[in-house]
Amino acid sequence: MAVVAVPLNSALVVAYQEGTNSAGAPISRQKSLSYVRPDATEQALFEVVQALFGLSLHPVLDVILRKNFELIME
Repeated sequence: MAVVAVPLNSALVVAYQEGTNSAGAPISRQKSLSYVRPDATEQALFEVVQALFGLSLHPVLDVILRKNFELIME
């Protein structure tokens, strides 16, 4: 029997730099967007993040896509 991965849900996490502390080290924060469409391409998601954070004063540090799958036997 073959095992099949069925997409459940995804979340997009954006880490951005909010500023620096008194020692000059970067202060980072994260924003998450849940229920990302499973058929959304990585390219489209990255471009959306760039467009949204292009309106922000805070630079993007990382863009993370978390996908969850259910493994079932066929």
